[in-house]
Amino acid sequence: MVSEIENSLDAMDLTILQSLQTDGRMRMSELAQIVGMSAPSVKDRIRRMEDRGFIRKFTIDLDMRALGYQLEAIVRIKPRPSNLHLVEKMIVEEQRFTSCDKVTGDDCFIARLALKTIQELDDLLDPFHEKAETNTSIIKSSPIKNRTPLSRK
Repeated sequence: MVSEIENSLDAMDLTILQSLQTDGRMRMSELAQIVGMSAPSVKDRIRRMEDRGFIRKFTIDLDMRALGYQLEAIVRIKPRPSNLHLVEKMIVEEQRFTSCDKVTGDDCFIARLALKTIQELDDLLDPFHEKAETNTSIIKSSPIKNRTPLSRK
C-alpha cells in the first residue's frame, strides 16, 4: 500500500530526496544531471518540497571517530517509579547522548551514546542507577544509518 506522502511525490521528487540524503551539499548542476532536469527546475522542486514540509532541514553527518569518540553504545533505560521526568532530563543534559527515543514496552527510553573510552561508560551511567535500570550494548557497526523508507517506483 502506497502512503499518502509517497503518493504525493513523483519519481523525480523521490530521486532528488534520495540523492540529497546521500549528499546534502550536492551542487544543483550535479543533481540536475542525475535527474535529467535543469538546475533551476531542480531548485524549484526542492523549494516546493521544503514548503510542503518534506524537507525540514539540511544537516551534516559527523564522523564520531574523527572527533575522538571511538565507541558508540545503545542504552535501554527504564526509570524507576516516579523518576520518568527526572531521567529524561538527565538524558537531555548529558551531551554524550547523541539521540534518544521514548518508546513503548519495558524500557521507556532507547538512547545512543558516544564514548571516547569504555571506562567512561560507568562514570556516565552511575548517576542513572539510583533512578533507573539500564541495559547497554556496544555498537560494532551500523549497516543502515538514517535511511529514508521512500522507494522509487
